Amino acid sequence: MRIATYLHQGRRQVGLVSADGKSVTAFELADAERGALPLIERAAGGDGLPEATGATVALADVKLEAPLPRPRRNLWCVGRNYHAHAKELRETVFKDSAKAVDQWPIVFTKVPECVIGPDDTVRLPGAAVSSQIDYEAELAVVIGKGGKNISRADALSHVFGWTIVNDVTARDVQMRHQQWDMGKSFDTFCPMGPWIVTADELDGTDTRVRCWVNDELRQDGRTVDLIFNIPTLIETVSRGITLYPGDVIATGTPAGVGMGLTPPRWLQTGDVVRIEIDGIGTLSNRFE
Repeated sequence: MRIATYLHQGRRQVGLVSADGKSVTAFELADAERGALPLIERAAGGDGLPEATGATVALADVKLEAPLPRPRRNLWCVGRNYHAHAKELRETVFKDSAKAVDQWPIVFTKVPECVIGPDDTVRLPGAAVSSQIDYEAELAVVIGKGGKNISRADALSHVFGWTIVNDVTARDVQMRHQQWDMGKSFDTFCPMGPWIVTADELDGTDTRVRCWVNDELRQDGRTVDLIFNIPTLIETVSRGITLYPGDVIATGTPAGVGMGLTPPRWLQTGDVVRIEIDGIGTLSNRFE
């Protein structure tokens, strides 16, 4: 099923998107302000998902938001997780770790406050802060059942579902500091959506990730080609750290980012970045 968070008549609601993608039916939730998180917590507790018994409205009549408008804590993110992407940035972002591509994932975080929804505007910070804004199309894992020291063999049983994330990055800030969190966490730098597709409907371990900038195809990869597969990522992030229902893990981006082009091509005012992942849908955002 596809679970969306949306605004209708000024009220935030969470609902079930119809099979044809034309309407959404609300769940009766006491706390829709947290988006889909109460549903994920309920499912993790063993109660399953409730029936969507609220009002049904046309999807065209609602404003889609990020399915988790404010994640419960920082998003986990993985860098350098497609071989071609590792190659295109081997002399820049990955220069100091180029020889360790297959040893351990690079893991960093983005603050929850940078999350925005489909069709929301990404705000360019201005040249005095950063002049090198880049896009990264990524499949994101939404954790269902929490846990610590989760094994690879059990990892996929901890997945509630999948969504799309654009890991927007200020490359000059990323390169300037010894860690990546600052250049990844500017306000509006984490578009997410358009909804969560539950794990029973999509095999995220083998799906296609594509990204267009102003209708020019820039990225095209499959998650089967990840350097560190999704069970490995869940195992790695949960080592000594408890994962909770609703935690998000962005799994890395394919080759074709702006920094990897010759010459680099940074995002400018008016650019539209559109990401499509097979089995999920489309996430599109304008940069201003």
